[in-house]
Amino acid sequence: MTDTAQVQAPARTGLYIGGTERATTSVLEVRDPARPDRIVGEAASATAQDVADAVAAAKQAFPGWSSLTPQERAAQMADALAGLAENRDDDAAILSQEVGKIRLEAWVDSLVFELRWNLALALADDVDKVTVLEPAPGIPVTTTIGYQPLGVATIIVPFNWPVAILAASLPHALLAGNTVIVKPPPSAPLATTRIAQRVAEQLPPGVLNVITGPDSEMSGLIEHEDVAKVCFTGSVGGGRRIMEMASRSLTRVTLELGGNDAAVFLEDAVIDDTHLDRLFAAIYDTTGQICMNAKRVLVHRSRVDEVVAGLAARLERTVLGHGLDEGTTMGPLHSPDQKTFVESLIAEARDSGATVMEFGELPGGDLAGGNFVRPAIVVDPDPGLRVVTEEQFGPVIPILPFDTEDEAVRLANDTWAGLCGSVWTASTEAANRVGGQLVCGYVWVNDHGATRLDLRAPFGGMKQSGMGREQGLEGVRAFQDTRSIAHLDEQALAAQQH
Repeated sequence: MTDTAQVQAPARTGLYIGGTERATTSVLEVRDPARPDRIVGEAASATAQDVADAVAAAKQAFPGWSSLTPQERAAQMADALAGLAENRDDDAAILSQEVGKIRLEAWVDSLVFELRWNLALALADDVDKVTVLEPAPGIPVTTTIGYQPLGVATIIVPFNWPVAILAASLPHALLAGNTVIVKPPPSAPLATTRIAQRVAEQLPPGVLNVITGPDSEMSGLIEHEDVAKVCFTGSVGGGRRIMEMASRSLTRVTLELGGNDAAVFLEDAVIDDTHLDRLFAAIYDTTGQICMNAKRVLVHRSRVDEVVAGLAARLERTVLGHGLDEGTTMGPLHSPDQKTFVESLIAEARDSGATVMEFGELPGGDLAGGNFVRPAIVVDPDPGLRVVTEEQFGPVIPILPFDTEDEAVRLANDTWAGLCGSVWTASTEAANRVGGQLVCGYVWVNDHGATRLDLRAPFGGMKQSGMGREQGLEGVRAFQDTRSIAHLDEQALAAQQH
């Protein structure tokens, strides 16, 4: 049974607009993916007018916030984290229930928010750093290249790691001088709203606003003429819709979309317990529902049996259950639709004749109706199967053998996606050679996955995995415009004329 001592009473959240919490007539019911009959809480359901009010509040706050120095903004933002750690246990309990992931992952979700926030603040001195171009032959001007904030930014986050993902862009947008509207995911808005509102309450009114509601009422967060930037993390299909809507007002976009990451095990890869533990986490964390999880494992043919046996040994210890239950190692998928999709991938692979290995026992009792799927390994599937070509976003992984390094690179790049990848080898030279040929935005060596992401480094995808970068100084620049100011140098002009 679920640890009832950790289950919070139904959570309720409102909108937060212009420094004031706002209730709504309609609400979003948030259900527990492990027990879909149970309501975790209710979130405010915004109308189009609420959205317009949030944009207006952010616009009104922009002049005052942007007029501060980056250091002044950073000081206020540092103070705004007060109390975050004190509420982490309660936030994690709510997040676990609304997303479905295990308690530890939900707890880390909030911790990563704080880590990313503080790393962004360390960039304050670089925000307004300028480059000066001295006069040159035929160019009698001194040009200063600097930056200015865009204005009102909308940040839209997904259900899987909503709090941590929010901090990949929110502190960078604020530090750059923008005001922000945060849109948590409609199926899991509670913990994100609670955390974002607590931060917003410590900032000037209107600097940070929070809107929850159905997508049908949210178009103003993207199409409104006063929204200068939209940062969206989600599916490829969602990214296309966001980009189409933003095009109507030529609003800038950063899109961090899905992946089909390849983990490439070369012939000399070290395949011991340490590396297998890393691979296992990279595949099955959050029940496989992370964009940068490994989605395909390409293994030199001579090492396939070792990888399969290592993963199988770990999957044999899988305990499917409620995320708050002691001993649970894997929770349910977030939605019934995703459960149906993942089950169809496994069934199609089995029907094709591929070797399919499934593990764990589906929960019974009050969890019998949950969105649980037994984790699976698909060995040597046809490369054209959907379990290979599509993003599974669930606990199933194809293992594909290769014979040569060139073949491995070709297979890794033969996909619509370009988010992340990894190379597993004992040779630094081979890691650099192969990693440098992978067409993706981030490459690990002898590791893979969200827990190993360098939170200081720019992150984002190539091809259909998105555009733009989050984190680091590039993440700040994504919320700025570049401006050049040229001063005529009379002395240089006189020298040129003579």
